[in-house]
Amino acid sequence: MNWTKNEFIAYILLYAANSDFTESNEERNVIISKVDMNEFQKIHEEFDNDNDYQSIQKIIHGLEAHNYSKEEISELLIDLKMMFFADGEFDTQEQNMFLLLKKILKR
Repeated sequence: MNWTKNEFIAYILLYAANSDFTESNEERNVIISKVDMNEFQKIHEEFDNDNDYQSIQKIIHGLEAHNYSKEEISELLIDLKMMFFADGEFDTQEQNMFLLLKKILKR
């Protein structure tokens, strides 16, 4: 796995968008506002073929590979919150996913 930083961002945002098992147009638009369409499509195809365990492992690996600073992690958490609120709801599944991702990102 040799992702660029943008590909990593696309993947983690896709993971967040799918936490409630649906991916809305608003959520896709948030991701595409952060990365270009080619990166989005490439990463989406990979994401679709991964199970939950593989996704978590890739997120952990991507975070380590890009050596995120505390400031970058804070920015990523803001992007994740924006993703969760993109469809106008922040339901229990999304809240739980945010807590999980926050824990992973702040290890």
